Amino acid sequence: MKYRKLGQSGIEVSEISLGCWTLGGLNWVDGSPNGWANVDAVEVKRAIDYALDQGVNHFDNADVYGNGRAERMLSEILGDRTKKLTIATKVGWFPGTAPHAYEAAHIRHQCEQSLINLRRDVIDLYYFHHGDFGPNDRYLDEAVKTMVALKKEGKIRLIGQSAYSNADFTRLVPKVKPDVLQSWAHIMDDQFIREGTPVRKLLEEKKMSFVAFSPLNQGILLGKFDPKNPPKFEAGDHRLGDKRFTTEELLAVQPKIEKLKSRFGNDIKDLARVALQYLLANPVVCCVIPGFRNLNQVQVNLSADSKPLTAEDVEFIGKTFSA
Repeated sequence: MKYRKLGQSGIEVSEISLGCWTLGGLNWVDGSPNGWANVDAVEVKRAIDYALDQGVNHFDNADVYGNGRAERMLSEILGDRTKKLTIATKVGWFPGTAPHAYEAAHIRHQCEQSLINLRRDVIDLYYFHHGDFGPNDRYLDEAVKTMVALKKEGKIRLIGQSAYSNADFTRLVPKVKPDVLQSWAHIMDDQFIREGTPVRKLLEEKKMSFVAFSPLNQGILLGKFDPKNPPKFEAGDHRLGDKRFTTEELLAVQPKIEKLKSRFGNDIKDLARVALQYLLANPVVCCVIPGFRNLNQVQVNLSADSKPLTAEDVEFIGKTFSA
């Protein structure tokens, strides 16, 4: 397993790390679906044990994943092994009884609760989970002060900022001064890490790292969904109603996936390698954090380890999906 540094810190994480959203199972936040179906704790344990044996040392979590269940499940499985790992978690989507999830007192409360859930004395990387700090950034200044205080107190090691738009990143980075940025990135949408884009410039100027979630575009890049029989999701699964899983959208991407198969191979592991290594070829990407629910998914993802693409491969992929 290869490793890269998080920002300018001395912390090194596995290029292929793991995202833990799925561990929370079916879930709702303020009435909106926020979870995943078909999560089995026994399968999750098998997957994590395998990942550790292969050298994975970084797990990405959040307080909202199952409203604490994902953090607790991870810590129960890891046991004493957690001390040797880099554990990230986030605050921002679970408001509890606070008027806003970025209220200073709520951030501190959630940090303490996450430490309990994760059975740790320190959170290695603590993210603001999104870029909404209330009307006119009402909660921003106090939220940042709280994060800085938590770092000084030794509760957290690094500060991260997750967001979903260039505008949020460019507005927030100067004030938050994060070590790490996180958002989606995959072959079909690399707007935050593409050369010349606003966030890419910020990453380079501030010497921050980018952690890429949804690198497989939730399995779409693996060609696992049949356009003629699109997947159906149950209540509490965030994918319910997502247009990416409609017949029309799946049909549109199918010819491009066939082009990848013709060059790189038909196996699902071949497509996983293409998707993950395409991102890892980008110099600002520290690691990818694909999600998982079972051993097979982790085996597929980790099969891409240490199998980089050539510059010609990266160019081919980019042209295929920009056409």
